[in-house]
Amino acid sequence: MKYTGPKVRLSRRLGIAITAKAAEVMEKRPYGPGQHGPAKQFRRGRQSAYERQLLEKQRLRAQYNIHEKQMTNYYKKAVRKEGNTSDILIQLLESRLDAFVLRAGFANTIYSARQVVSHGHFLINGKRVNIASYQLSPGDRVAVRPKSQNMAMFEQWLASAAPPDYVTTDKKGMVAQYLYLPRRSEVPIICEVPQVIEYYSR
Repeated sequence: MKYTGPKVRLSRRLGIAITAKAAEVMEKRPYGPGQHGPAKQFRRGRQSAYERQLLEKQRLRAQYNIHEKQMTNYYKKAVRKEGNTSDILIQLLESRLDAFVLRAGFANTIYSARQVVSHGHFLINGKRVNIASYQLSPGDRVAVRPKSQNMAMFEQWLASAAPPDYVTTDKKGMVAQYLYLPRRSEVPIICEVPQVIEYYSR
């Protein structure tokens, strides 16, 4: 997806706050953008099944900032694996390097996570990686490069970080480990994943 437009506008359209600034704005204007935004908030009960599925799919894509083609490929991989498709889809998305960087507290948004990854600030098991979509495996250790550890932004982001249970972060050493593949209920995203599965299984 690599969305480069106004994050607040996208957040209001999807009904979820993607950034801290968007959360502040949505407290004052909890409806979609544009002159018809206030009126549309009262018509959400009229959504068709397809509209609901489409909205949830767009929400999921926005929270991971990925292209439609990437999301389709993740869905196809999830379907081929044994187990709960919703859990597997989220596990694939959470195993992305940029998503892990966000969860570990090395970034404050998925957009900043993609940027710091692409700039080569991280080592995976001692090897430098700058690909946002790189797939991590349980047990992998992600560390901020020694040359990058004195950057104020990392200290600032880590100070307020609260990693989920499947991620452990050493804030002083600026290193985090991916402990295990999470269940859907453990992942801090706003999305009805079964609706996304239904959208792609049409």
